[in-house]
Amino acid sequence: MLASHNLVEHTYQHIIYELRPCKDKQGQAISGLHNAWIMLNNPAQYNSYTTDAVKEVILAMRESSNDRSVVAVVFTGVGDKAFCTGGNTKEYAEYYAGNPQEYKQYMRLFCDMVSSILMNDKPVICRVNGMRIGGGQEIGMACDFSISQDLARFGQAGPKHGSAPDGGSTDFLPLFVGIENAMFSCTVCDPWSAHEALHYGLLTEVVPALKVNGEYIANPMVHVDKWVDDKGHIIYGKSKTGEDLIKAKEIMKSGVVDLSALDEVVDKYCTKLLYTMPNCLSKTINSLRKHKLEFWDKNKESNRDWLALNMMTEGKAGFRAFNDGPKDNREADFVKLRQMLAEGHEWNDELIKAISPQFQ
Repeated sequence: MLASHNLVEHTYQHIIYELRPCKDKQGQAISGLHNAWIMLNNPAQYNSYTTDAVKEVILAMRESSNDRSVVAVVFTGVGDKAFCTGGNTKEYAEYYAGNPQEYKQYMRLFCDMVSSILMNDKPVICRVNGMRIGGGQEIGMACDFSISQDLARFGQAGPKHGSAPDGGSTDFLPLFVGIENAMFSCTVCDPWSAHEALHYGLLTEVVPALKVNGEYIANPMVHVDKWVDDKGHIIYGKSKTGEDLIKAKEIMKSGVVDLSALDEVVDKYCTKLLYTMPNCLSKTINSLRKHKLEFWDKNKESNRDWLALNMMTEGKAGFRAFNDGPKDNREADFVKLRQMLAEGHEWNDELIKAISPQFQ
């Protein structure tokens, strides 16, 4: 009888863990070989991960790594709106804000989740079924490949909501897109379209997802091909504006999102990985992951300490503003905050109340 190397035997409640048969080059299922699908299952909150979900991702990554029948891992989310938008802001606002000792332990789990992806013995494909924002971007970049439907958007949110993208983006993003683009994404927090992300080197492949009259079309909301703006700059994947945007929205309303083409491409990559020597594949992946791990292992603990303490100041204000503020205003008053700090005001409840939209 073969030994089990799983830490615990577990029934998943917050994610979905599913073994799907590998397919050969003719698309036929192969007996005894599988791809493990790990799916974040919180579509009502854009697949944001709760503390319990983080624990289950760690266990699922470990289980898929240990399973002798698994060839590749597909990490994705339920639905077509979001792969993941990061940590669950409701949980952050209502439990972790103002409790740095608790958030530090949560960040231990988060760091273990990222490490569990980077240490998986099998190649991990991020199937980007929708938005990949904040911590979702970070766990996505920890994967070995990213294949996206072309309506997805990518980016960070930390400095807008009281955090820093120190759960992987400050480590990984410069490796993908270069320091200038990483700096822009991590600080300004403007999202990229899937086509921009592909152009910058963040993705392996982009697949159409919108069907109009039964046929796939490229994302109508962005300039898919090379586009020259009014200043002569060459731009890829930029959002449309003006009349073009109005027309694009009408096209969106007339279509339906269908991710079957995305699944076909994901299956294709899994099959390509199947037709390799398993140990040679694993060694190659681990050698390439060292470039991510060099920065991740160097910074994760000090980042965890800082992120925990930040829950007493900007994190406390930012996450509660996002959770409790009105739908049309979920950000702190940045100008008022800077003015009060310039006057030497201490961080206390009076300051938080003065800058928070829910108290205005």
